[in-house]
Amino acid sequence: MRLAFCGNDNASAYNISAGVLRNVCFVDALNLVPHVFLLFITFPILFIGWGSQSSKVQIHHNTWLHFPGHNLRWILTFTLLFVHVCEIAEGIVSDTQMKSRHLHLFLPAIMGFVAATVSIVYYHNIETSNFPKLLLALFLYWVMAFVTKTIKLVRYCQDGVPFSQLRFCITGIMVILYGLLMAVEINVIRVRRYVFFMNPQKVKPPEDLQDLGVRFLQPFVNLLSKATYWWMNTLIISAHKKPVDLKAIGKLPIAMRALTNYVCLKEAYEEQKVTRDVADQPNRSPSIWLAMYSAFGRPILLSSTFRYLADLLGFAGPLCISGIVQAGSEMPKEQPSLQYFGTFISFSEEFLRNVYVLAVLLFLALILQRTFLQASYYVTTETGINLRGALLAMIYNKILRLSTSNLSMGEMTLGQINNLVAIETNQLMWFLFLCPNLWAMPVQIIMGVILLYNLLGVSALVGAAVIVLLAPIQYFIATKLAEAQKSTLDYSTERLKKTNEILKGIKLLKLYAWEHIFCTSVEETRMKELTSLKTFALHTSLSTFILICSPAQAFASLSLFHILVTPLFLLSTVVRFAVKAIVSVQKLNEFLLSDEIGDDSWRGGDSSVAYESCKKHTGLVSSFVCLFVCFNVFIVIIIGQMTMIVGQVGCGKSSLLLAILGEMQTLEGKVHWSKYVSRNRYSVAYAAQKPWLLNATVEENIIFGSPFNKQRYKAVTDACSLQPDIDLLPFGDQTEIGERGINLSGGQRQRICVARALYQNTNIVFLDDPFSALDIHLSDHLMQEGILKFLQEDKRTLVLVTHKLQYLPHADWIIAMKDGMVLREGTLKDIQNKDVELYEHWKTLMNRQDQELEKTTLERKTLRRAMYPRESKSQLEDEDEEEEEEEDEDDNMSTVLRLRTKMPWRTCWRYLTSGGFFLLFLMIFSKLLKHSVIVAIDYWLATWTSMDNENELRNAADAKSTKVAVFSILSGAGIVLCLITSLTVEWMGLTAAKNLHHNLLNKIILGPIRFFDMTPLGLILNRFSADTNIIDQHIPPTLESLTRSTLLCLSAIGMISYATPWFLVALVPLGIAFYFIQKYFRVASKDLQELDDSTQLPLLCHFSETAEGLTTIRAFRHEARFKQRMLELTDTNNIAYLFLSAANRWLEVRTDYLGACIVLTAAVTSITEGPNSGLVGLGLLYALTITNYLNWVVRNLADLEVQMGAVKKVHSFLNMESENYDGYLDSSQVPKDWPQEGEIKIENLCVRYENNLKPVLKHVKAYIKPGQKVGICGRTGSGKSSLSLAFFRMVDIFDGRIVIDGIDISKLPLHTLRSRLSIILQDPILFSGSIRFNLDPECKCTDDRLWEALEIAQLKNMVKSLPGGLDAMVTEGGENFSVGQRQLFCLARAFVRKSSILIMDEATASIDMATENILQKVVMTAFADRTVVTIAHRVHTILTADLVIVMKRGNILEYDTPENLLSQEDGIFASFVRADM
Repeated sequence: MRLAFCGNDNASAYNISAGVLRNVCFVDALNLVPHVFLLFITFPILFIGWGSQSSKVQIHHNTWLHFPGHNLRWILTFTLLFVHVCEIAEGIVSDTQMKSRHLHLFLPAIMGFVAATVSIVYYHNIETSNFPKLLLALFLYWVMAFVTKTIKLVRYCQDGVPFSQLRFCITGIMVILYGLLMAVEINVIRVRRYVFFMNPQKVKPPEDLQDLGVRFLQPFVNLLSKATYWWMNTLIISAHKKPVDLKAIGKLPIAMRALTNYVCLKEAYEEQKVTRDVADQPNRSPSIWLAMYSAFGRPILLSSTFRYLADLLGFAGPLCISGIVQAGSEMPKEQPSLQYFGTFISFSEEFLRNVYVLAVLLFLALILQRTFLQASYYVTTETGINLRGALLAMIYNKILRLSTSNLSMGEMTLGQINNLVAIETNQLMWFLFLCPNLWAMPVQIIMGVILLYNLLGVSALVGAAVIVLLAPIQYFIATKLAEAQKSTLDYSTERLKKTNEILKGIKLLKLYAWEHIFCTSVEETRMKELTSLKTFALHTSLSTFILICSPAQAFASLSLFHILVTPLFLLSTVVRFAVKAIVSVQKLNEFLLSDEIGDDSWRGGDSSVAYESCKKHTGLVSSFVCLFVCFNVFIVIIIGQMTMIVGQVGCGKSSLLLAILGEMQTLEGKVHWSKYVSRNRYSVAYAAQKPWLLNATVEENIIFGSPFNKQRYKAVTDACSLQPDIDLLPFGDQTEIGERGINLSGGQRQRICVARALYQNTNIVFLDDPFSALDIHLSDHLMQEGILKFLQEDKRTLVLVTHKLQYLPHADWIIAMKDGMVLREGTLKDIQNKDVELYEHWKTLMNRQDQELEKTTLERKTLRRAMYPRESKSQLEDEDEEEEEEEDEDDNMSTVLRLRTKMPWRTCWRYLTSGGFFLLFLMIFSKLLKHSVIVAIDYWLATWTSMDNENELRNAADAKSTKVAVFSILSGAGIVLCLITSLTVEWMGLTAAKNLHHNLLNKIILGPIRFFDMTPLGLILNRFSADTNIIDQHIPPTLESLTRSTLLCLSAIGMISYATPWFLVALVPLGIAFYFIQKYFRVASKDLQELDDSTQLPLLCHFSETAEGLTTIRAFRHEARFKQRMLELTDTNNIAYLFLSAANRWLEVRTDYLGACIVLTAAVTSITEGPNSGLVGLGLLYALTITNYLNWVVRNLADLEVQMGAVKKVHSFLNMESENYDGYLDSSQVPKDWPQEGEIKIENLCVRYENNLKPVLKHVKAYIKPGQKVGICGRTGSGKSSLSLAFFRMVDIFDGRIVIDGIDISKLPLHTLRSRLSIILQDPILFSGSIRFNLDPECKCTDDRLWEALEIAQLKNMVKSLPGGLDAMVTEGGENFSVGQRQLFCLARAFVRKSSILIMDEATASIDMATENILQKVVMTAFADRTVVTIAHRVHTILTADLVIVMKRGNILEYDTPENLLSQEDGIFASFVRADM
């Protein structure tokens, strides 16, 4: 059969006697001309362009300048390509009817397809190089194509070709498309004026693209790249080379920034206020819903449109499949065909009956459906992120204007504000994500039922009814789930509180051997938490089980029921989210309508009365709720002088300052500010009573947004004596402090706040009780250097609230307050003359000179203790960073990259086995069984349906009954197995979680004390909070989902391969593609996930920080700076989240297209093989499900990889060394009443903290007789405390020994040793619970003994006065008692134990003189017959001891009675005593 353009079986093919245009073959040839013309012109230009592109300066992002009609052109071109495909198919189908090949039927169509593709590539290149003159070629092409196609159409009309003919329809559509494309081209000429006009229009790329920082290109790329996320490739591939960081993802485009969206939302919200007022409904609050709709309505509508299109296309799949199955089972009939000039023309319906055509249609429908679906997801995500940014900005602006009385009166707590930020905004964002489902679902359900009815008749309605009836049950289960979730949350909060207490008091627990008591209490709470997790798991399993029970019929109906089940399953979720969103909006509305502070125009200095002497006119100031804080206050504060405000606690001193700052609600009266206060916008440097720090470096906290001036900074830090503290910090003043940084003590925080107030260059300084947390030396230094020198030299106005009356002589003006009234004001002289009584009262107070102690040295000491082991801490974190097998390799880039692409299989295995091998086996077995049963059911149905066709009436009755029986048994088994597998997975996950937490807790509680010194508390707590939460709640569902989707995909591939073995050949390239997609995606996804998490924390912290420091921020007038910071943090978090969702779309589009390819290959292979129709249908159905599950496999893999990090972190703690609890002696061998005498021999003792560190005690020898009182003293770091720890074996004794009452303590079990000795620590530690529990957690003692102990500790009367006596509650950390009382409780605790040896480790360091004297007396009387070892902070406390040991650098220097040591004039002890006097 020779090839010929017009075919060689028809003589009249080349006949043109009736006119050239009457010849069909010639008209077809004419149609080739425009296509060939375009290819000739554009190819050279494209090649030259590509060649020279490298020489051009690469403009950033290839200036993406869209010509007018850009999107329309892409859509038209794609439609054109589709029509060309139809034309080619039609030509080939017609050609198969002929005796010889007729090339003219399909060759022009193929050329047209090529030309259309070239046209769009060509256009894209012109657009990126912004050279519109070249578009003329395209314009000419569209005109020519339009003309030739019109000729062909006219030809058909004249020849009377009927409209039902496919070729006629195609030609008609083509004419319209070419016409439209021509119009688009003319429009470009009209707008851009690049030809036929004198002055072409100059255009610049959008602002975002000129900014090199913007890397998020979705809004700027062309349509194809938008739909397939092609522009993400560079990021995802580069993630393989180096981790994605904030620099790689750049800035947000302007349209998506929080500020832009905030302005939109704010305008919409304000507009409503106006319209409401006009409509005479002033009492109704503006609705946030309407504001959200008017600001973000359009994108939501767009997304819903995409969603509808996708859902309608979703129904094309099942219809095509049923068409293919029917065509396979029917016998081919003789088709009537129409001859037209010797060529066949096929009818439209007949064309659509062609199996191959159906296969291609199925493929195209899938691709389109998936593209639309992903587009819909993307638009909602982007809108959701924009909405969240706008809401956060709205909340923040409101916080900055909140009235302080709201916060102090508890109408609006910090917790509520944090919830608004962390929870409510996210709820609304999630609601937006699910929004399109709300209106798409009813459509899906109705369409599905109609189609089912067509296929199955009435039985379909029954099935649908059952599904609909199950929906309320689903909803009921969903509410139950929410309840279970809440109770789980409560229990885990309680568990964390207990864990936190254990970790804070771990030293005490170990020294008293109480670890196990506290451990069991945590375990009890954990068991409750697991029980509520179990109910949660049960309900989840039930809801999936109910879905599976939904009846399912044969194939097409099977896949349609799939379409139905999904919306119903989602419906319960969406309803739940909608309810949550409504609640969130109510909360937001309440917050946005709460009180604000008044407009403070008075600080503008334009007040009517200008007082030269500055401020304050009759101001009747009151806090909210009519609590009159200040009455009729009339005071004048003079410029450049120091005014002191004094008075008792609660007399309204701070309130007066706040009132001047405009923070209180003024009922009447005014504050006038002088006109002469010129410097720096009337901001006031204010140091609040409760110090407030930013999460920033020390330096940033002090300069607080002012320009840095080295000299001034140094003067301020010296005045506040911060330098010694700064030197202790690991990075000096660049160390992060605040919530997330290093915890400083109260005094250090207060000094930083005062330093901030001094550093600011403002005229007015308010200091609210700056000395409260400082000891006497520091207060004096601050008063002299900071206040008198630094501030007075600058002639700044200072208002100082204080309790330290000894500073009154320095004041220029004194205001004494009482009960909110000014009692007296004037200079100290005035008051001395006028109110003698008051002056005398002050004098006695001044002379007391608060006998304060060395608070600061102590604070610095704690800081040093926290700091010195820093270097070894970092090693600990890196220790288990990567898998062990890589140890020998050098740490070059390639290994790191290999690790980043590898799944953490070992961790997975550890996790699975920690659930127990039996459960693991059960899970795997039940999963496999379940999936094989499901496949068996489908296979059985398939053989049944295909058998029906063959022997329809032969012994139908018997066969049918067996078929039904087998089918029912299989279905029943499948349903039961579904429940079982769901439960086993959850059960296994819970067992694993239980075991991991149990091991972690026990490991940590038994860890050596050094571990707690080295590891920051937050790090350990994180394992118990965040990581445990992931192991409890996130890993099991991810694992479930992963195994389910993987097995579904595998069973589908198996089924297709069984039906059509050739499919396996096509599977190889698809498999390779899939492997690479998931490999690249996992790495990028992990990085982006981490970025999203790490950018969220600073944002939340910034909010809570602002709410805490409102007064300070407003006094300093720094609102704008903080707003700016908040917008930056929000944008950073949003861009990370945007990229993460774009990466998810990237993956889903690719896996969906792969799935579509699988469907196409399955369809084509099954058609060519043509086996029985049942299996074909089944294979295709399975292929359809693959598209849904492929991306789940990858997403779950990526999630699991991130979540396994938690297991890894927990495991890194499980490899830690424990203390050695077993001794050589059995506890039964130790006498019950040991140690009876309390005799201690220390022989050649050497001690170190860890075997790789230097010894802290070197060859110490000492002998302590029973009942002796021994004092140990020495400078910081001389080894005093280490000696006390050695008695309890808390440190490593590597040489020598301690013998107590004849037994070497290293041979005893640790628990026995520690439970028989008593110690009082330097920091008093109390636990939350009753007083009884604090004194005796083991519940061994009688009440009398407890009362006796309390009496000795001088606490009996106080405890008696408490409600409940011994059962009175102690809050967390003993906050409801003063420090002195806490220390006395610790004393009572030691007394309850009745051991004959008591060790006091600097126990008097944190109490005042009076309490200390009590302690000394008690020790002398109550402990008269016991051995007491005191480690002294102040030497005079051990002057009465029987024996004094002086230590230096781990050695004993002096060892004698105090009298003998004092007689040695040049001795160390004598010099200590002289210094302490």
